[in-house]
Amino acid sequence: MQHVFIIGAKGILNYGGYETFIGKLLEQHENHKGIKYHIACKYNGQGYMDETKLEGAQRINEYEFKYKNAHCFKIKVPGNLGSAQAIYYDIAALRFCCKYIKKNHITNPVIYVLSSRIGPVMAHYVKKIHKFGGKYWHNPDGREMLRKKYSYIVRQYWSLSERLMVKYADLEVCDSKNIQSYIKSAYGKYQPETTYIAYGADVKPSILSDEAPEYIKWQEQHGAKSDSFLVIGRFVPENNFEIMIREFMRSHTKRDFLLITNVNDRFLNELEKKLHFKSDPRIKFVGTVYDQELLKKIREKSFAYFHGHEVGGTNPSLLEALSSTDLNLLLKVGFNEEVAKDAALYWTKEEGNLSALIDRADQLAAEEVHELGVKAKERIKSAYSWNVIAGEYEKLYMNCNSVTAELLHV
Repeated sequence: MQHVFIIGAKGILNYGGYETFIGKLLEQHENHKGIKYHIACKYNGQGYMDETKLEGAQRINEYEFKYKNAHCFKIKVPGNLGSAQAIYYDIAALRFCCKYIKKNHITNPVIYVLSSRIGPVMAHYVKKIHKFGGKYWHNPDGREMLRKKYSYIVRQYWSLSERLMVKYADLEVCDSKNIQSYIKSAYGKYQPETTYIAYGADVKPSILSDEAPEYIKWQEQHGAKSDSFLVIGRFVPENNFEIMIREFMRSHTKRDFLLITNVNDRFLNELEKKLHFKSDPRIKFVGTVYDQELLKKIREKSFAYFHGHEVGGTNPSLLEALSSTDLNLLLKVGFNEEVAKDAALYWTKEEGNLSALIDRADQLAAEEVHELGVKAKERIKSAYSWNVIAGEYEKLYMNCNSVTAELLHV
């Protein structure tokens, strides 16, 4: 039996990339007799795990529950730590894992840490993990120290923490080939062992019809029209909302631009002072949408999807867009080109480039848009399906600590 402990997500199937990843992995490996998962979840605070809303979850006690083939444990986080909560949460989860492994005499475990928040403590904990005969795996996610929302000091911490996470890792699991290349180049002196396994998505259409009450109500509530331009993502500078809004205002399209995002009032006010976008009735901030089927329906009924992310690896929102929206307009950076290839159109940050692409997109024939949509869905099916991703992780488990294929046979 290969025991896999996963740290770094807030829970299972909560709104977020890592949370969705864990949920899909558990679904794919639900009946796998050779794998046992142990998942850290937040007990309290923003994004906490409420297992009563997770269909099929079985409560063990206030701090533990079972879900599919996973033992899930909830970590309580002090409410007065501010932005340091995430660091406390990961360290406390790692401490719990080590105690649980020792108490239950688990041999050869895998401790898989998502993100790079706790580098300064990894030397200490890796010694413990290796005493158990275990392995420490690390998923570096994106390059957090490049995010503009962080102060200089915080960026310096991210840089140090990432370096130490990589230094002590037995394996770097990268969800982007660009991130894998970066890890090898930036930390070559540590000779990191790396592998590439992408994030996943599916191409199943939404279960909601075009006339579904949920969809119609959402449209009426926000004055949202089908066949609009759309963006979904965190409202932060590195996702290039400023460029997308400015260039959209310069375009001649008569379609609306719907922004589904968790609005930050300070950043929103900064953009209004710069762009005066409130004077353009086409631009509509419509809040957040947590209903995944409704979100999929919104994508399906949109004319085109903007993707301005430039920090990170394989971005979940991009995969979801490619699986649902026919026409995708992506910022031309390595991460995005790696994922979409020729199934999307690309724009740069050069003034006038995106607005020209918007006007060009408006003139595309329906057949051209449909062809791009077919390519996008085929790209997801061939390289990013959850079945493929889960299979790649299974291979890793099979090779870990010389576990045999027979033991891991489903």
